[in-house]
Amino acid sequence: MASEIHMTGPMCLIENTNGRLMANPEALKILSAITQPVVVVAIVGLYRTGKSYLMNKLAGKKKGFSLGSTVQSHTKGIWMWCVPHPKKPGHVLVLLDTEGLGDVEKGDNQNDSWIFALAILLSSTFVYNSMGTINQQAMDQLHYVTELTHRIRSKSSPDENENEDSADFVSFFPDFVWTLRDFSLDLEADGQPITADEYLEYSLKLTQGTSEKDKNFNQPRLCIRKFFPKKKCFVFDHPVHCKKLAQLEKLHDEELDPEFVQQVADFCSYIFSNSKTKTLSGGIKVNGPRLESLVLTYIDAISSGDLPCMENAILALAQIENSVAVQKAIAHYDQQMGQKVQLPTETLQELLDMHRVSEREATEVFMKNSFKDVDHLFQKKLAVQLVKKRDDFCKQNQEASSDRCSALLQDIFSPLEEEVKMGIYSKPGGYRLFIQKLQDLKKKYHEEPRKGIQAEEILQTYLKSKESVTDAILQTDKILTKKEKEIEVEHAKAESAQASAKMVEEMQIKYQQMMEEKEKSYQEHVKQLTEKIERERAQLLEEQERTLTSKLQEQARLLKERCQGESTQLQNEIQKLQKTLEKKTKRYMSHKLKI
Repeated sequence: MASEIHMTGPMCLIENTNGRLMANPEALKILSAITQPVVVVAIVGLYRTGKSYLMNKLAGKKKGFSLGSTVQSHTKGIWMWCVPHPKKPGHVLVLLDTEGLGDVEKGDNQNDSWIFALAILLSSTFVYNSMGTINQQAMDQLHYVTELTHRIRSKSSPDENENEDSADFVSFFPDFVWTLRDFSLDLEADGQPITADEYLEYSLKLTQGTSEKDKNFNQPRLCIRKFFPKKKCFVFDHPVHCKKLAQLEKLHDEELDPEFVQQVADFCSYIFSNSKTKTLSGGIKVNGPRLESLVLTYIDAISSGDLPCMENAILALAQIENSVAVQKAIAHYDQQMGQKVQLPTETLQELLDMHRVSEREATEVFMKNSFKDVDHLFQKKLAVQLVKKRDDFCKQNQEASSDRCSALLQDIFSPLEEEVKMGIYSKPGGYRLFIQKLQDLKKKYHEEPRKGIQAEEILQTYLKSKESVTDAILQTDKILTKKEKEIEVEHAKAESAQASAKMVEEMQIKYQQMMEEKEKSYQEHVKQLTEKIERERAQLLEEQERTLTSKLQEQARLLKERCQGESTQLQNEIQKLQKTLEKKTKRYMSHKLKI
């Protein structure tokens, strides 16, 4: 902001020491801090013509630029005073006061030519200050304008001829204002009043003729007309009696000639309202750092014996500004990615999408702050840096994902590892339990958010590292399960043998019970038969009694034989079962001893 300018007085910008021009670092530092566009007004003229007084007025101060009252020049080099622009908010008015041309102490006007050229190159409004009227003497004193094509180049190409180069000057030359001090003539032409501007145009008319005198007459006028399409003229009366000129900066306006006071006010108003922002070819607005770059480029060219070249100055400025534009773009990218990215991202595409948006914004920042990027050199540099930034983010994202996943695996699977160490799964069926627990923990791991792109790879790496543990649990399970099955088989055999023995015993009991029941039935049957025989024998005749008794005896014998046969068969079956039981018992005991 313009309010940040705190120059209480002017400071030397370009020092002229022993005929050598050098930029003042302190003044350059002030320029580098001015981020607003600048309106640069430079004043040039013969020494002791009151240039500094007008510049103080433009600064809104009575004192500032040195006013001398003797024939000795006070201003050396080019002095600068940066003030807030009074009529253009957000702009800075840069006033450049130059050392007087034609100083008798210098003897050589070589530096005068360079001071004149630098004032042209640095300003957006160029004020030429002279005394009296515009006559041939005044034009001869303005011979510096005829030397501009020998002091300044618009293009760096050595093939450009002078006429073409001169025509290009118009695109970057400042507006021209001629101030005539102590003007004593009436502004009239052919008896008619004219304005100061019309007086200037009248004075710049060319004469007809081809003689050397005509050429000398026309040359400065032709250069002014060609180099400065926009021209303005102001005339000033004597400000005060010559005896009071030494105290001019101390006098109040009431003590000065009213006409002079008004003329100075009109001059300042015009400068404030019409002086344009310093602009380079291509519409590039100049701010403090850009003006600083122009000063250094021109001074370096003069010091090295070259001519200040506008094209080279713009290219040098472009180098600086485009480098800064790349830095700004990278800073914007870093800021945006820092705000948006939370590592690790769930997917690589998520990170690339954020990079693409930030990259586009960074490129826009570069385009906004860059100019004259020949062959897109700096944009390509930016692109290379952004690719590196992207790759760095991808690497960081991968590392963050790996760290996050490793920490999760440690938290989730460490209890399982402890159980393995405790031998919880070293038992028959332990492998199945281990795999079930492993699946449950994998599910828990997959449910954790923001694991990033390494989630599956880190998990598989971990599981692969535990394959030996898994295999050991499986082998232990197989061995223990095999032994358990063998024991179960033997136990089943033992139970089968016991069941067989019990069955034989039960069969024996049943057989005994059956035999007892048969015996009882037999006895009951015999008893019944006996009773029957006894009853019948009483009724039958004696003969019949014998016959019946015989028959009964026969029947009893048959019955007894049949019972004896059935008893023998049961005994045989019991003996077979006993033999089978003995064999199984011997086999079981033999196997048990082997185990």
